Amino acid sequence: MTNGNIQIALIGAGGMGQGDTRLALSLGGVKLVAVCDIYDGRLEGAKEKWGSDLFTTRDYREVLARPDIDAVIIATPDHWHSHITIDALNAGKDVYCEKPMVHALEEGKRVIEAQQKSGRILQIGSQYASSLVYQKAKELLAQGAIGELNSVEAWLNRNTAIGAWQYSIPPDATPQRIDWDRFLGSAPKRSFEPIRLFRWRNYRDYGTGVAGDLFVHLLTGLHFATGSLGPHRIFATGGLRFWQDGRDVPDVMLALLDYPGFNARLKVNFASGEAEESFGVQFIGSEGTLTAGYTTLILSRHPRETEPGYTVDTFPEAVQKEFLASYRQKYPEAPPSAGAMRPDKREVFESRGSSAHLEHHRNFYNAVRTRKPFFEDGVFGFRAAGPALLTNVSYFERRECRWDPEKMETV
Repeated sequence: MTNGNIQIALIGAGGMGQGDTRLALSLGGVKLVAVCDIYDGRLEGAKEKWGSDLFTTRDYREVLARPDIDAVIIATPDHWHSHITIDALNAGKDVYCEKPMVHALEEGKRVIEAQQKSGRILQIGSQYASSLVYQKAKELLAQGAIGELNSVEAWLNRNTAIGAWQYSIPPDATPQRIDWDRFLGSAPKRSFEPIRLFRWRNYRDYGTGVAGDLFVHLLTGLHFATGSLGPHRIFATGGLRFWQDGRDVPDVMLALLDYPGFNARLKVNFASGEAEESFGVQFIGSEGTLTAGYTTLILSRHPRETEPGYTVDTFPEAVQKEFLASYRQKYPEAPPSAGAMRPDKREVFESRGSSAHLEHHRNFYNAVRTRKPFFEDGVFGFRAAGPALLTNVSYFERRECRWDPEKMETV
């Protein structure tokens, strides 16, 4: 640190990376000293936003070689996440890496090993791990507020072009302004095609589609609130229904996941017919539900009936009398009273003035200062990313997948 500031670098200066940087700088005590991107326009834009003295480069290795940088934000396309994260950890930098932590399952344990070996801070950028809404959900679930959890329904639907990753392509997207080979990296070689850079989420070579962009968020909140390590059986389906724009990932995706003790269903639809983006995770229990949104949590309590009831109308009259006599011995009839009224109720909790994204960055920089890691490290990150990536495997290979959440490997 210099003059008490945590000095950071941004690697991957697209929309998410610049958003992360703005949040980091808003905390105070954080200074941006370098930006790396393979499109010159974003390097020039970074200097316009954050000062002409900013060090800029197309090569992230030049950033990692600088001794004045304490931590890096990695917000590149997914296929670069694990490579740069491992290099940064090995270079002695703390790392905030956007989700998903990895592009392929085999990368997960390599990232975890690099974190453990380096002793550096690694935090994955799925912000619902820092959400006050999910902290409250975790608390209420632990108290048994909805009885025994038996299922979870989670969804994130969009009905806009930008929501479906139709990002703008700059008019100066030329081979002279873009380091195309560096963008491709380990991906298959192909001729210059800027749409694949600026809308990389649409292509499996660089992104992870619905699974890595959005299912990871849903799984992060689910795992944090329930304390689960992950599912053991996964199946996904869906299709490419509306956005026929050359992408090779689905725009509608459904996944079913079996967890110990409960089941989960995830859903994303990019042509949902809704006026606004729809997001939620609903925890369903034997005595109520918890529904988590961006800033609200709704608890609906519905305690079980004290009597099971009966259906005897079709029995002979003598059998009805015999049944009812036995039933009333077990469940004596009580007259209506105020004390016997069922405590059904609906409570709404709001995290007013709180931003999960901002809190997530606050937690990261607090960890950098105190050297006490936040819990969304490589292990937690892979336990969310692994099952999400397996929904892609299930979808594209049309099969059920098995996962060992404790060992973090396929079965």
